[in-house]
Amino acid sequence: MMFKVVVPARFASTRLPGKPLLDIAGKPMVIRVAEQAAKSQANEVVIATDHEGIMQAAQSYGVASVRTRTDHVSGTDRIAEVVEKMAWPDDMIVVNVQGDEPLIDPVLINDVAQTLAHDAQAVMSTACHPLHESETFDNPNVVKVVLNAKHQAMYFSRAPIPFPRDAEHRHAIAAYRHIGIYAYRVGFLKQYASLPVTELEKIESLEQLRVLYHGYQIAVTMTAHAPASGVDTAEDLDLVRKVFAG
Repeated sequence: MMFKVVVPARFASTRLPGKPLLDIAGKPMVIRVAEQAAKSQANEVVIATDHEGIMQAAQSYGVASVRTRTDHVSGTDRIAEVVEKMAWPDDMIVVNVQGDEPLIDPVLINDVAQTLAHDAQAVMSTACHPLHESETFDNPNVVKVVLNAKHQAMYFSRAPIPFPRDAEHRHAIAAYRHIGIYAYRVGFLKQYASLPVTELEKIESLEQLRVLYHGYQIAVTMTAHAPASGVDTAEDLDLVRKVFAG
C-alpha cells in the first residue's frame, strides 16, 4: 500500500511561540517529526506550512515542503490545499501527522493508513486506545470516541461517553480515548474544504464532527496503549529533549 504523510506546521502558537522551529537535540522540532514519520511505510513525507522559516528549515534538511495560505482554520484545511498543489490522485491515502509530535510511533501511522485502506465505506480514519482511569474519562481536555460494530466512529466528545447512567455499569463501561492522528482519501479532502462548519464542531471544538455531521464514515484503529504525548508546553519540550538526548 502506498500512502503519503503531510505534517502541517503553523509557526504561531499561544503557549510556545515558534514551536515548529524549537530545537530538539540539534534539529528543529518539525524536522524531528518528519524524520520520525519517514520511518513509517509512507513513500513521501511533506511539511505544509505558511512560514518562510519553516520552509527554509525543511529545505536545509532535505525534507519536501509546500507553502500554504495563512488563513486555514484547521490542519485538515491546510492538507486539502497541499493535495491540490501536489496533484495526488483521488484514491491516494494521506496521513496527517501533527507538527508537534516528534515521538509519534511509525507503526501507528501505518495502522491508521491500513485501517482506511481496508474500509471502503470510510473516507477517513483515526485511532483510539482504551480508557481505564475515571479522572481521565471525566477530563474535558481528553477527547472520547464511541464506536459501532464495524469499528467506525459514532461520535466524538469532550464529555464522558458513553455515560453510565446506572451504578452497575460504571465498572463495565468500555471507553476509548481518541488519538489525534488522521488518514484521508485525497478525493474526500477535496470535498472537505467545501463542507460547511457545523454547530457541533464549534460547540465541542472538534473538527472531525464536521465529517460525521455530513454523513461520512470515520474508521477507527485501536491501539493498546496511549501514544507518547506531543509538545504543548515548555514542560513537554523538556521531556522530549531528554528522550532525544538519550
